[in-house]
Amino acid sequence: MPSSPLAPGATIGILGTGQLGRMLAMAAARLGFRVETFGPEQDPPAAHAAAAHMSADYEDEGALGAFAQNVDVATYEFENIPTKTVSILKAAGVPVRPDERVLAVCQDRLEEKRYFEKAGVPTAPIWPVENAEDLAAAMREAAGPAILKTRRFGYDGKGQVRLKPGDDPKAAFEACGGVPSILEGFVDFDFEVSLIAARGLGGYAAFFDIPRNTHRDGILHQSHFPSGLPKEAVDIAHRTAKAILDDLSYVGVLTIEFFWSKASGLIANEMAPRVHNSGHWTVEACDTSQFEQHIRAVAGWPLGRPRRHSDGVMTNLIGAEAGDWPALSAEPGLALTLYGKGEARPGRKMGHTVVLTAQSP
Repeated sequence: MPSSPLAPGATIGILGTGQLGRMLAMAAARLGFRVETFGPEQDPPAAHAAAAHMSADYEDEGALGAFAQNVDVATYEFENIPTKTVSILKAAGVPVRPDERVLAVCQDRLEEKRYFEKAGVPTAPIWPVENAEDLAAAMREAAGPAILKTRRFGYDGKGQVRLKPGDDPKAAFEACGGVPSILEGFVDFDFEVSLIAARGLGGYAAFFDIPRNTHRDGILHQSHFPSGLPKEAVDIAHRTAKAILDDLSYVGVLTIEFFWSKASGLIANEMAPRVHNSGHWTVEACDTSQFEQHIRAVAGWPLGRPRRHSDGVMTNLIGAEAGDWPALSAEPGLALTLYGKGEARPGRKMGHTVVLTAQSP
């Protein structure tokens, strides 16, 4: 049976301290919760929106023990939290939602692809790569353009090398750090989408409308909503997500990225056990945002209605683009969100904008 919902005034612990944690903390505060963030940084973006912050390594058992005394439930804002962290908190009596089962899948690209395969979800062809010799053999078998990805810790285009026949496998493997990787064959697709779903403690699932995503330099550039994905494909995406949510006894928001091809249908790319960049528009365009939905699930509350009431587009602000805030903040009808980060490094997500273009039917 589901546990009792947390009452307003309870404290939610957030592992991770970036912009996703910041926006989760803001959603939690709106519902009357306190938030304490945990991570190695001293003054990170998420801490600016929290009641308290604990700066410590994710495997610092003493600090985690103290954190456990302060919070009623814990969650995380990125998938590279050590599973040991979750185990320590659970041993101290703190529920962690979602738990470590999904981390075992999402922290390793090979395991993730194998999980999709077991679930009957199509993916791009992949080959495990442990060394340059493995990569050379995989490239011969792929016989076309492919992408080498580290099995762990890659995001926003990091830990990836694009390859074509004739490229040097040794140089490519070294460029990816010489660590266990996968070679992923290219798929022919029309556009990319992401499904953002949520599951509550009682097993009920809710789905946001699916946005269409475009990327620049391996980083999400824009999310357009609605996506234009055919209804039959939307139904398949919902069934896929519900099966995965139930299989993992998942609690919280889960994102699955898909390629869509008119010829081949939906092809799973990857999943993230958290709120997602491609869902930031839900704050302005939906009855319940992805951030509030995640907090509701983690706290054991009923899920909110994810109805999209408007069409529009979200655009990421990368690096120096956020320096245009004076002009952006003066633009009628544009919602500007800045993440409170200091240095605007190239490739760093500094904020985003949302423009609503029309009321949805």
